[in-house]
Amino acid sequence: METEKKSRLRKFWESISIVLRSPTAAVGLAIVLFWVFVAIFAPLLAPHDPLAQDASAINQGPSPTYPLGTDNLGRDILSRLIYGSRVILILAPVSVLASVIVGTVLGLVGGYFGGIVDEIVMRILDAVMAFPTILLYLIIIAAIGPSPLNVVLAITFVGAPGIARLVRGLTLDIRTRDYIRAAEARGESALYIMFVEILPNARGPLIIDALLRVGYAIFAIGTLGFLGLGLPPPTPDWGGMISEARKYIWTNPLGVLWPALAIASLVVGLNLFADGLREETMRYQ
Repeated sequence: METEKKSRLRKFWESISIVLRSPTAAVGLAIVLFWVFVAIFAPLLAPHDPLAQDASAINQGPSPTYPLGTDNLGRDILSRLIYGSRVILILAPVSVLASVIVGTVLGLVGGYFGGIVDEIVMRILDAVMAFPTILLYLIIIAAIGPSPLNVVLAITFVGAPGIARLVRGLTLDIRTRDYIRAAEARGESALYIMFVEILPNARGPLIIDALLRVGYAIFAIGTLGFLGLGLPPPTPDWGGMISEARKYIWTNPLGVLWPALAIASLVVGLNLFADGLREETMRYQ
């Protein structure tokens, strides 16, 4: 038992060292960890209540009291950015995790069983992917209403088909390997082969794809918030902040700039981390 724990710990540190060998991955990870730190310690870092309004400081520029200025209701932009990071860093990963679970199951089933099962699964996924992404988001949220859960459901529904296609392709390749034939010869069940033999050998590309999809999910959440279909106000939401501030962009451009930079920086960080991880993993292999 002790030896197994040491082996797992050694593999963990080996994985960390692989990531840190890539400057690209290290920079991306630093950006992501910065926002994670901000989200965790939001109550300590935010100088004001993100919902508090100051009628004497509407659309005010940066000042000692409000370092990044205020919005059209006199709320502190910095505090809303800090608390908004909590929203985005919960909804985006949860949405992608749900997409990965659904997409992985569909991809494994279609890729392993093939035939009519694969045909049915793929045709359903093709039908979903035929619609423009933003149109699907609008239809789903308009139908079930804006809420955190519904945003997660919308992103899961839209994202799962792409993941299913990736996993299916990997499964079609892996199922021809000798160790899969050996497992079938031993009489292992289809569930065992899919989740114990195939899935662990597909995890590398799947993890990298999931990291990139977290960035897509952040953009999706921001877009829905901008269109008024995200989280209901007055919840601090980066997309909603941009939507509210755009009406006053000529008098208070910083109200649009700060949340836009926050979204861009987090997405860039995730993309850098995923790209560096992919390059370093390929080199390591």
